[in-house]
Parts: sequence; C-alpha cells; structure tokens
Amino acid sequence: MAQTEGRLEVRAIENGTVIDHIPASSLFKIIRILGLEQETHCITFGTNLESKRMGTKAIIKINDRFCEQEEINRIAIVAPQASVNIIRNFKVVEKHTVTIPETIQGFVRCANPRCITNHEPVETSFRVIHAGEEIALRCKYCEKITHQEQIEIRK
Repeated sequence: MAQTEGRLEVRAIENGTVIDHIPASSLFKIIRILGLEQETHCITFGTNLESKRMGTKAIIKINDRFCEQEEINRIAIVAPQASVNIIRNFKVVEKHTVTIPETIQGFVRCANPRCITNHEPVETSFRVIHAGEEIALRCKYCEKITHQEQIEIRK
C-alpha cells in the first residue's frame, strides 16, 4: 500500500485477478465463493471504498491466480454488477463481465431449514429466477425461494 496526499492506495498487481465493483456487503461472500480463506497467494481486499458509480464498493486483488469463467459466474449471484480483470505484466489483458448462470449447484445453502440438503449429504441445486432487479434462487428439492439478501455460502 502506498500513501499519496493523505490517501491510502492499493498497489497494482503484476499478474493475477482483480474483482472490482463489488457491493461492500458482498465482499466476504465472494471470498468464500472463491475459497480465498485457504489461498496461499497474496490477496489484497478493501471494503467501503469510495465509488462514483456505487457510493461505496469493495475490491479484491489476487496475485498470481487467474479466475476461470465458472468462478466468475458464481460471483454474479452476490455481485451481478462486478467486473473481473485478468492482469499480466501490470496490464489488463482480459475484462470479464459476470454472467448469472441458469443453475447454481453445491455452494449455496438452502434457506429452508427442513430441506433435505440441510440434513442429508445431498448437493444443493437451485434454478436462478429474477424478481425485478433482484436475483432469487428456487431449490430443486423443496421449491423454497431464497432471495439475494438471504444467500448463504456453504463451506
């Protein structure tokens, strides 16, 4: 980190992935989605950063790790406006927009406490539905709708 005129700035990364325009409330959900708690590469993240577009935002920089499109699409469930940039030699070489997949499997917990996926070793499966601008997930097993603010990421 470098300090410039009273501001603390995060340095550019040489190679890796930058996830930007994350709603501040979704930062730790993305960390869990990507399994960054176990990551051995250097990770820098910030939250409640100033953003002209969003008011406040979060950002994640992962050195020497390149996110695959499947991981990028998982991010869309909790941060549909996020952008993902792949960096090589300090330059953006790929820009990805997140795309909301039609189905979500295995990493979101069903909000219904009685759902079989919460009691048996059954992988969760949801169909993505939209309720206005919000994303919601319908459980394949119990039909319960989990709204975006209820989404809980499984370990």
